[in-house]
Order: sequence, then C-alpha cells, then structure tokens
Amino acid sequence: MKIVRRMGVPPRERGSAAGQSCPDIFELSDGSFAVIGREATSELDPLLPGDASRAEYERIVIITRETLLRAKKDIPDIE
Repeated sequence: MKIVRRMGVPPRERGSAAGQSCPDIFELSDGSFAVIGREATSELDPLLPGDASRAEYERIVIITRETLLRAKKDIPDIE
C-alpha cells in the first residue's frame, strides 16, 4: 500500500507553519484514506451513539473542520 496523494492543501497553507498541528488526509493506493489527527479514542469512545462501534485496533482521531472542508474538492463522488 502506498500514499497516492494528499486530499486538500498542505497543513502549511492552513496555518501550521511551526508543524505543531498538522492534521492531514491522504488517499491510498487501494482507494482507502489515511488520516493524521489528534488521538481522542478514550475521550470520545464512551460518547459514540448506540449504533456505532470500533474494533480494538481502531482509533478515533480528530481533524479540524478546515482540514476536511479544504479536502472536499479532492474527494470523489460515489459512482
């Protein structure tokens, strides 16, 4: 599996000049997406709605609203 491309703009264009907060979204060669964000599993796991769950190996991460909105143009529609 390889990173094919970034979705949206680099963190530097979103104000992360010092590298302190660099949420990011990448498309992978298998069509999946990888997300860099703040780890928040222990904080948000107990708050998941009843019809949501996560496997033990999965983590909940937070990305900024701007990160996702700036990536929107690069996310393909369902075909």
